[in-house]
Amino acid sequence: MAGKEKSRSKMEQAKGKAKEAVGRAVGNERMTAEGRAEQSKGDARQAKEKGKDVFRH
Repeated sequence: MAGKEKSRSKMEQAKGKAKEAVGRAVGNERMTAEGRAEQSKGDARQAKEKGKDVFRH
């Protein structure tokens, strides 16, 4: 299960970066902000999983 969550967090981060880049390229501030939010969501999920790993070992 942890591997699935880790890959999900990486996917969210990549999707957020892409969305932010596209938003900047077309000048859409809302899309840029959504991209940053997705990246943050992915970062938070990744931090949660790393915290779990610390307590497992």
